[in-house]
Amino acid sequence: MSIESIVKERSGAKCELCSSEDNLSVYEVPASPDQTAGSCVMVCGTCRTEIEDAETLDQNHWRCLNDSMWSQEPAVQVMAYRLLKRLSSETWAQDLLDMLYMEEDMIEWAEKGIALAELDAIKTVDVNGTPLQAGDNVTIIKDLPVKGSNLVIKQGTAVRGIRLTDNPLHVSGKAAGTNMVIIAAYCKKM
Repeated sequence: MSIESIVKERSGAKCELCSSEDNLSVYEVPASPDQTAGSCVMVCGTCRTEIEDAETLDQNHWRCLNDSMWSQEPAVQVMAYRLLKRLSSETWAQDLLDMLYMEEDMIEWAEKGIALAELDAIKTVDVNGTPLQAGDNVTIIKDLPVKGSNLVIKQGTAVRGIRLTDNPLHVSGKAAGTNMVIIAAYCKKM
């Protein structure tokens, strides 16, 4: 039996968050400990859109979490926890979050997903807040000493075709004939 059919049967062909029966699909909960049906929830199109794009969060739609947070399915509880955390500035959401009881391993799973989402939300930007992308050209805005050498990258030096690194605060590129990692806040997009 496929994951989709297991989750569909478990959910009774309804969204496990809001109970809608329209436009259903399986959503794998990020940072899941495994890739089984237990790490997935059945969601409607509205819930999926709002989960994937935090800017579209409709507070009134998520009042349904009052019921779904009590689900016996760990993935549903984890999603309810994460959504309530996003909405915690609302009194009703904070009240529900305070009432929610979860095992420690499920809280760890929920918090890990929140941390990953926050890390993904951090964008690499230059000194002016302009988003940087791989391949952009930048200029250095101040003299930068290169660690481990006597070399100093002078203000105004062009770095062409930068690459993004795992750390959103850094970019890498070739300056003064040497590949190096540069703090993005010391760059200005050309």
